[in-house]
Order: sequence, then structure tokens, then C-alpha cells
Amino acid sequence: MNRIRLGNEEFEGRNNAYVLDDDAADELALVDTGLATDSVRRDLRDGLAERGYDFADVDDIVLTHFHVDHAGLAGEIQAESDATVYVHEADAPLVAQEPDAIAAVEDRRRERLEEWGVPEDARAELLAFLESAEIDGRPADPTPIEDGDVLEVGGRTLETVHAPGHAAGLCCFETDGGDEAFVGDAVLPVYTPNVGGADVRVERPLQQYVETVERLIDRDYERVWPGHRDPIDEPTKRAETILEHHRERTAAILAFLDEHGPADAWTVSAHLFGDLEGIHIVHGPGEAFAHLDHLHHEGRLAYENGEYRPVTKTVDTDVTL
Repeated sequence: MNRIRLGNEEFEGRNNAYVLDDDAADELALVDTGLATDSVRRDLRDGLAERGYDFADVDDIVLTHFHVDHAGLAGEIQAESDATVYVHEADAPLVAQEPDAIAAVEDRRRERLEEWGVPEDARAELLAFLESAEIDGRPADPTPIEDGDVLEVGGRTLETVHAPGHAAGLCCFETDGGDEAFVGDAVLPVYTPNVGGADVRVERPLQQYVETVERLIDRDYERVWPGHRDPIDEPTKRAETILEHHRERTAAILAFLDEHGPADAWTVSAHLFGDLEGIHIVHGPGEAFAHLDHLHHEGRLAYENGEYRPVTKTVDTDVTL
């Protein structure tokens, strides 16, 4: 696969942009674009130049989801090339940077941080980080897509597979024949995608993510191309490992509550991850919340006044996702 490796100093994990080109049809497409920072812009321009292209040559941009480390440069490239920008309908308003959509996310984030028990000083630190990063890039004019849509881009056929959990509109894209796929942050090779904090719009985030991973397991791809780091040659095995990780984390949370008593998401997050800074101030308690919320809906935990507690005195840490 024709991959351009991109830097990522603001968030952990190197990003990928994938180049789909067809010389015969004179078509060029990108899957994801990276952050709108000078260094990443240079990485992407240099990578395209090595292949004989520039931003102005891009015909289509396929975005796995709205996060700025995947979609940040889409608007800028579109402005230079008039490329079509495809993204799931749930994420399209954020890629377009519609004020109402952005305000709704910011309001929801504030509500969640308060619900999770995040202290005011940590909330202020998170807000300062988000304001200082300046990585949103230019707004794009996206073409919304949905599950099952087939895209003909860069001489390739891509089938859209909606994969919510990490983000409401995250999509994977099966390549010709269905043996491989671009998976964005649905499955990653080194760490597990954040669930709960990465997109506060997602309801029942762990449940939705588990369903996504199970769907990818059922498709049993031979290889997948993630949004960060290197390709995954045994994606089904990796997906199963991620599910087991979430089972273990859920059991660990039950054991913590059994030993220490009722707690909010911030307290559970501190137990899981220790001190947090930057974007992790929302990712950490968001991840804890995703598991607590799942256990609450499964009837294993009660929720009252912002805290979760086991519903029985004898806690069974066997969990089913």
C-alpha cells in the first residue's frame, strides 16, 4: 500500500495518509490527511512530491473520521484542488466546522467532564490545551456517506463500513475484493483506541465499540491499514486481543469499586492511568466512563450522585461485553 507517514507531536502515535492513484485514469485520492500543522503539512507535501503530485492534483479525499489528526488538512487540500471530501454523515458537520455542531460538542464535553467529576483545574488545563493547539485547519465542504456506500476513487473501489465507538462517524473502507481495509482508529496495532473521551457524542460508547470490533472480526480481513503506525497483518487476532483488554479493564474496575467503594469516573481513571495531562484529561475519565456506563446498563453497577457502586455485596468480576 502506498503510505505516507506523518508526524504527530500533539497526539501520540504516528499518523498515516494513504495514496490511491491510477495513472491510466489520471485519478488521485487520499485516505486521511493528518494534522493541520506546518510539520505535517510538509510531510504530506513531500510525500506527494516524491510520487510526482501536489495538493492541487488530489481528486478525492476519504476521511475515516472527523478527528483533527485525520482530517485536519482536508479543507486546505480541497481549497487547492477542488477535491471531493467524503466522510460519514455523523461527522460531516464537524469536518465542515459548522458553528452549531462545534458548540454542541463543546457543551457536551463540559457536561461530561462535570458528570465524571473532573476537577476544575484539570478542566481549565484541558481547555487551555485545546485552545493552544490550533490544529483544526480550514473547514471543508464534505460529501456525507453512510454504511454500505461504494466509492470509486483513485482507481480503487472502496466499500464503506460504519464502525462507531471511537467516533460516531468512524468508517472503515474495504478495498477491492474485501480482503483488506483502511480502518482508521477502529483497530490499532500498538495501543487500544480511546473509547468514551475521544467523541463525547457517542452513547453507550463501549457497547458500540465492541459491536464494531465484532463486526471486523466477522469480516476476517487478511490485512488492515490503520490510521496510526504500521499495517496489521493479523487483524482478527489483534481485534480479539483488544476485546480481551476491555474485558480485563472492566473486571479491574469492578474489583476496584468492590475494594474502595463508590467512585466517580475521574477517581476510577486515576486508578487506571495515574496523573493525566493534555488531551488525556478527557480521554482518561472518558475511557473509565465507557466501562462504568456499560456495567451500569448491564445491571452490575448502580449510579447515584455521580458515583458508581456494585449492586451486590459480593462482586463477581466475570464480565461479558
